[in-house]
Amino acid sequence: MRRLAALLRPVRRAVLARRRVLAALLAALAVASGVHAATAAPPATVPVLVAARDLPSGAVLTVDDLRTVGFAPGSLPSGAVADPVGRTLAAPLRAGEPLTDVRLVGPALTDGYPGLVAVPVRLPDAGVAALLAVGDEVDLVSADPEGGAAVVVAADVPVLALPREDPASSGLSATGLGGRLVVVGALPTEAARIADASVRTFLTVTFGD
Repeated sequence: MRRLAALLRPVRRAVLARRRVLAALLAALAVASGVHAATAAPPATVPVLVAARDLPSGAVLTVDDLRTVGFAPGSLPSGAVADPVGRTLAAPLRAGEPLTDVRLVGPALTDGYPGLVAVPVRLPDAGVAALLAVGDEVDLVSADPEGGAAVVVAADVPVLALPREDPASSGLSATGLGGRLVVVGALPTEAARIADASVRTFLTVTFGD
């Protein structure tokens, strides 16, 4: 044991003699490591437009309604829209939620309804339209203002969007009444019948079971 201590004594003296140099080297390494971490390039991201605040269905999007958030590569939401300004929301959007094609009035509205097409119709009674929500299934009922029995022109059609309109520019329907635009999903064979009824008759909705 004494022999081992005698052998280690010169090593200990050498370390103690150079402790300041070793401390300075360790400090320099720590500083260099911190600088490298601070100057390292941030991880790659992909810019995605999201809602800057809660937005209602029917809102016409402006620049102030949007902000850009960086998404990690591979996490980009499907159907992200790069330029949604001026387009109309088909459903409410929460703050921070990405803008995707199915959230906007357009062809993508029918993505969840195979075989249907999006058909805009104007309900003359805005109060009836106010009862609707996106996702409701309704029957479209046509009534001739000049008489005649009411008929169902399309049954169990889903409400796809409720665009919000400027009252000053919405004008009057063909029946002479103010109204509200509603976008529904219908079979292609029903689209012409719905369009014809919406311009010639009083169109309303009923809620099924």
